[in-house]
Amino acid sequence: MRILFWGTPSYALASLEALHAAGHQLVGVVSQPDRRRGRGKELVPSPVKARALDWGVPVFTPERIRRDPPMQETLAALGADLSVVVAFGQILPPEVLIQPPLGCWNGHGSLLPRWRGAAPIQWALLEGDADTGVGIMAMEAGLDTGSVLLERRLRIGLLENASELGGRLAQLTGELLVEALPRIEAAGPGDGAERWQRLGLVPQPEVGLTYARLLTKEDRQLVWSGSALALHRRVMALHPGATCRWGERGLKVVATEPLVARLADQLSPEAAALVGRWGQAPDDGPPLSSSPGEVLAVVEGLGLVVATGGCPLLIRAAQLEGKAVSRGTSLVQQLGARVGDRLG
Repeated sequence: MRILFWGTPSYALASLEALHAAGHQLVGVVSQPDRRRGRGKELVPSPVKARALDWGVPVFTPERIRRDPPMQETLAALGADLSVVVAFGQILPPEVLIQPPLGCWNGHGSLLPRWRGAAPIQWALLEGDADTGVGIMAMEAGLDTGSVLLERRLRIGLLENASELGGRLAQLTGELLVEALPRIEAAGPGDGAERWQRLGLVPQPEVGLTYARLLTKEDRQLVWSGSALALHRRVMALHPGATCRWGERGLKVVATEPLVARLADQLSPEAAALVGRWGQAPDDGPPLSSSPGEVLAVVEGLGLVVATGGCPLLIRAAQLEGKAVSRGTSLVQQLGARVGDRLG
């Protein structure tokens, strides 16, 4: 089929590559405009744009497609059979949604209606969801409100961060899109109830509706009076950007394990061995005798054990401001950490 692909970040690459490998014709790719990045603030194309240019596929980068009628007309002239949208970063207006005869289809990284919106992977981790997944959705004017054609579920691991989970979801999105396209093609054009029935579309329930808003700088701040599990979830969800203070310098915490007895079977063997050394306090119970943020132990080869509002948290990797990410013994040496030091 002739596909117009809309996508921007690395997450969308797996879908773009899957459609290309399946033999579909990419008549064009729409991506966010180049952004200035790095110390030199040079303009850098999005990962999706860069890959499309490698293949010689026409690329379009509207600043705001909703406010750009000439661009809308240009895209309509490509004659795509359908549009596929994966993490594009803008809401498509009705004028664009009605263009392709086989419709516009979105690969969304959550089990709708759980986590509609911009950051479903991060919020699934922040809220401690046991599982998540991917939905292939028929797009309409609302924000992620369309009926679902295909859906697959994934279990979330306790020690899985947003980058790792995003990689698995990205791969699954590409696989489901390739699976969905023959069904969409077989149903033919139109938007009537009969076509929806042939496709087997399932309307989203209103029960369980949540929105995954964009995360802010404040969301990235680690507050040590919280529980070890809540702090760990924030580190995993904001990977690699959850922050605190080490003295006068910023510290990004990159990898942690919550030393909670009931979670011991989900921890690494090294972390599980540490659980009993600080008692069996419930993670949501009263803090231990040390103050939240205090370094309780420096463990050779592992990192820092830090007091929280409940059980301790093991910090296995972090990035001190101006330095590279360090782990285990290297982290301890870089920080010069000692028992009794405090993270802010």
